[in-house]
Amino acid sequence: MYTKKFVEQYQSRKALNSPPHITLQSPFDWPPASNTYHPSITALIQGLTAWTNALQPLSIRLSGFGVFEPRVIYIHIQRTPALLALQAQLQTYCEKVWDIEDIRSQSRSFIPHMTVAFRGLTRANFYASWPHCQDRPFEHHFIATTLTLLQHNGQRWETFSQAIFEA
Repeated sequence: MYTKKFVEQYQSRKALNSPPHITLQSPFDWPPASNTYHPSITALIQGLTAWTNALQPLSIRLSGFGVFEPRVIYIHIQRTPALLALQAQLQTYCEKVWDIEDIRSQSRSFIPHMTVAFRGLTRANFYASWPHCQDRPFEHHFIATTLTLLQHNGQRWETFSQAIFEA
């Protein structure tokens, strides 16, 4: 709903280039350049599925808006101990088992969010749009039950694989 509004009113078309998601692991190349045995993408998906199947469904609470100035507007996600633990566990699993190292996360903290406007949003449109949602109330709650692996096809992010929390 909000993404469509930003596309229509502020020309942030790139916001439609990915399904709604919470990024727990930054984008990575497969296979990792540092990995000498080059496991298949099928092996990665099977490993992530097995790892995910041991997880409990996770309560997610959305609350208000935030920014990464001057180009990103997002919906805040409450930083619960369960969400922070899941993100840290996934990062550790990916690094130790699959040699996927997220260098960027080592220098900045995890800020859980759902992006509604970014790259296509010009600085002028960012500053024009932010006052309209800055203090706008937004509350939503849902139970997350899947881990989704997105793949970039050269133009947009698409769902490549999903695994269900089964514990």
